[in-house]
Amino acid sequence: MEVPDNLLCLYNAELKEQDGSYVIEVPAREVSNNQIASGEVYRAAVLQTKTSGTNNHSTQPDQQNTAQSAPEPPVEKGEQRTVTIEDVGDQGDGIARVERGYVIIVSDTELGDQVVIEVTNVRQNVAFANVIEQQ
Repeated sequence: MEVPDNLLCLYNAELKEQDGSYVIEVPAREVSNNQIASGEVYRAAVLQTKTSGTNNHSTQPDQQNTAQSAPEPPVEKGEQRTVTIEDVGDQGDGIARVERGYVIIVSDTELGDQVVIEVTNVRQNVAFANVIEQQ
């Protein structure tokens, strides 16, 4: 699957029925991170995941076993970049978000810190980094 450059955020959500319509809720963190703004119009894409519930819609036989490939992480091990700590995790580590809402966990940081980091470990959905310089 090709991911467009103008993708602002990516998250999992449950489709809910509400007053005769179906609703996908946007997490407040996506708005508070200034990735998107309340009142604006956006285009949404819906992708089926392996963990989704039962599906009452039929699919073509060749589509049933097609695996969705996740986008590559937007950072690489050893990469250095400047980030702002936007949140603090349960264990006290700083959380920075970069392209497509990708999360980087940065130890020894506090909310609001702007730091230069070096990425030390990259996983599909999260990376870990150390501070090189406080700004």
